[in-house]
Amino acid sequence: MPRRPKSVCRQAGCGALLDKPGHCEKHTRVRQTADMQARGTAHERGYTSTWAKARAGYLAKHPLCVHCMEEGRAVAASVVDHIINHKLKAALDSGDAAAITKAKTLFWASESNWQPLCKTHHDRKTATEDGAFGRRADNAD
Repeated sequence: MPRRPKSVCRQAGCGALLDKPGHCEKHTRVRQTADMQARGTAHERGYTSTWAKARAGYLAKHPLCVHCMEEGRAVAASVVDHIINHKLKAALDSGDAAAITKAKTLFWASESNWQPLCKTHHDRKTATEDGAFGRRADNAD
């Protein structure tokens, strides 16, 4: 079979040749580090011990994944998903009082913004909506 021609790293000015399109190892690490710093820690995103207690209580009341139930299967939920992304860290970083209030409301939303999901469905939703697994969201604000 013919071999694919080498691709150039997508980082402007790099010029490293790669076996497949994308970024070279150096620029992949730089992007991942920047993304992780922008994302913040779980605590910075609002996932505190208070959240852990609320999550445990919610999963006790809602033990099955809603997407699996729609598919006719009974699978235990392990994640409490925020239906509408709260973006709490971004709001806190902005300092905008209205954005912070909105984000906190979406985060805690008296359970109306929560849904129980299995890890598979949560990972799929996150990857689709938020650009997870090392990819940036297409519609990032």
